[in-house]
Amino acid sequence: MVALADAGISTILLSVACWLINNNLRYYQPDRGSYIYLLVWCGALAAGCAAACRYIIPFFGFGVVYDNFLKQSFIIRLFTDFLAIGWMAMISALFYSQIDHKKTEQRKTEAEKLARDAELYNLRQQLQPHFLFNSLNSINALIGFKPDEARRMIHQLSDFLRGTLKKDDQLLVPLSDELTHLNLYLEIEKVRFGHRLQTEISCYEKCGKALLPSMLLQPLVENAIKFGLYDTTGEVTISISGELEDSYLVMTIQNPYDSQTSRPRKGTGFGLSGVQRRLYLIFARNDLMETHANDNIFTTIIKIPQL
Repeated sequence: MVALADAGISTILLSVACWLINNNLRYYQPDRGSYIYLLVWCGALAAGCAAACRYIIPFFGFGVVYDNFLKQSFIIRLFTDFLAIGWMAMISALFYSQIDHKKTEQRKTEAEKLARDAELYNLRQQLQPHFLFNSLNSINALIGFKPDEARRMIHQLSDFLRGTLKKDDQLLVPLSDELTHLNLYLEIEKVRFGHRLQTEISCYEKCGKALLPSMLLQPLVENAIKFGLYDTTGEVTISISGELEDSYLVMTIQNPYDSQTSRPRKGTGFGLSGVQRRLYLIFARNDLMETHANDNIFTTIIKIPQL
């Protein structure tokens, strides 16, 4: 009976002390230089538990012999309580530090995602005015002597921009949708350049459901048109092909160029640099685009992982 009473009182006091240290560490995580204060706090709680046992148990009247036992066992109770409370403090500190670390990593990830989304949005906003100004200049040039062509181009531009707005919230789209949207862009460019611009699009049917970042091909094709037609007077054929290799959608864009007047190089213009930056932001890889020029043919190859 005496042992049960002693054990019950000691356990209750120790449980209260452990609850206090655990609750304290839930809201306050000491830094490396403050662990000494945690040890002091554990020592104070252990001393409080041992002292409470020393002065509470005698009220039950277990006799002088047991009172002397309490006095003699005070130091042992103090160290036992200190070890128990210390273990509780260490476990609580590790547990709540892990939770805090996870929350910090989550906030960091969310901040990086917001920054990435903001940069992606900025890249797309740079693309729209660039293409729009070119189209408006072409419409202005056509109004005087080809009003029907100008009206046709206005309708095509309207359809293109309407489709662009629908894609604003889409990160990845099927290749079939991207090619449909790209054809609207090419129709506008064909009004600008007339018979000089020819296109060849060849993609296997199984590639249609492959996913790629929305509006990724337009700046590449625009870059091909720029270097293919701006410095030449004859007809130019822009070829676009796609195929699945392993777990990648491989898109290849080729255009002829005049080596005497045009010197394409890796990273030329907003189109290539913007696409490479988008691929890095989405897939965190810098090896998904390559360019090379051989035999007056400039080739751009992009690989889109199929996650």
